[in-house]
Amino acid sequence: MELIATARIPKAQARVQASKPYAAKIVEVIQNVSAAAGDVDHPLLTSREPRTAGILVIASDRGLAGAYATTIIRAAEQQAIAHAGQGLGVKIYAIGKKASAYFGYRGYDVVSAYEGVTDTPGYGDARVITAGIIEGFASGNVDLVDAFYTRYQSALTQVPTEYRLLPIQPPTGDEGGVRTVDYAYEPTPTDILDRLLPRYVEATVFSMLLESSASEHAARRRAMKAATDNAEELIRALTVQANRQRQAEITTAITEIVGGAEALGG
Repeated sequence: MELIATARIPKAQARVQASKPYAAKIVEVIQNVSAAAGDVDHPLLTSREPRTAGILVIASDRGLAGAYATTIIRAAEQQAIAHAGQGLGVKIYAIGKKASAYFGYRGYDVVSAYEGVTDTPGYGDARVITAGIIEGFASGNVDLVDAFYTRYQSALTQVPTEYRLLPIQPPTGDEGGVRTVDYAYEPTPTDILDRLLPRYVEATVFSMLLESSASEHAARRRAMKAATDNAEELIRALTVQANRQRQAEITTAITEIVGGAEALGG
């Protein structure tokens, strides 16, 4: 499993890097369209008095990855407890068998559970997940959505991360590298933004899925390497112990034979 995880990490890293140009471009377009549209009144941008909070948790389907799933699940549960302490209802969107089993067993309201996604997520998976979340937000079933995922920094470092998914915080010019473009719009900027904002949420969720997948493979590689090293050390220790016991048995047997021979000779 260590070797398999090691082989999958470069592929997961490549997918994370490949998704970034699309995410950067859609942020650039939304920024420019938002500037042209002026004050846009869109359901995904509207902040309202929260009564019910949604929590998107991206964990894993499989174990044997150390504390990877446990860490992000606990962070999400702490947020759920904080929301409940403020008198808010809490609805869970669980990605991965570990998250759905954990929150389901503890009696949380699991609105949607998605399994078989975390190992190699596709954009279609992100679209299905996002559709359910947007529908819940637009219909008023949830008034805000916080996402919890694990951000991949390196093979040794993965960071549990919280992100406010909805309502959308419009991208601003503070994010360096975003070019201001004077577009010609057909149809209106508002209509275009109406199509772009759901795609923006989809791209964000897809990026989270890819980051979490790479983090899971890295965590599993470390866990399996530690397990392999511990097993080899245990084998060495038990081999030494077995050899000592065998030598002691042989020595005892020889002593008994010599003592019996001397007794017969006497």
